[in-house]
Amino acid sequence: MATNVKQAHINASGFLVMGRNRIRGISFVGTANAGELSLFDTTSAPVTAGVTYGRSGNTVTVSKTAHGLATGDVVGIHFSENSGASATDGNYAITRIDANSFSLTDINSGTVTGTPAAAYVSGNNRWLLTYEVSATDIFNNAPDIPDQGVLAVNAIYAYMINMSAVNIYYG
Repeated sequence: MATNVKQAHINASGFLVMGRNRIRGISFVGTANAGELSLFDTTSAPVTAGVTYGRSGNTVTVSKTAHGLATGDVVGIHFSENSGASATDGNYAITRIDANSFSLTDINSGTVTGTPAAAYVSGNNRWLLTYEVSATDIFNNAPDIPDQGVLAVNAIYAYMINMSAVNIYYG
């Protein structure tokens, strides 16, 4: 099925396009520092302020004051790394521990200590993909997105840490 492919560009975290679209391609440029790019299918910006986590075995515990989530809610979440390790980004059903923390079962196992950051969406929103770049990767990166692309049904939001530019090609 042929579709017209369009392009969207952004230099800081924000929405690239609203509505149902397939991401057909992506390119991004890092900065002098290690960076992260996560795309979310969401109608609102991901929750980022004051979100931290730790992992022990397969259990990831996320802390966020007054998170407002209930057991069984699904979050789309990106985990920043700490000392070379991180939990596995994805879409997970959560267990509410209390008003300020929840847990999820990671598909991988390991230990992450300290208080690395995380970003998440909930409700009818989800995490789509993450790319990371090393320090001084100031070149255009254009990884392949295979087959029919990645479907977003709500809108495409780019969450950027130490990235100077992101382009998506969609349709």
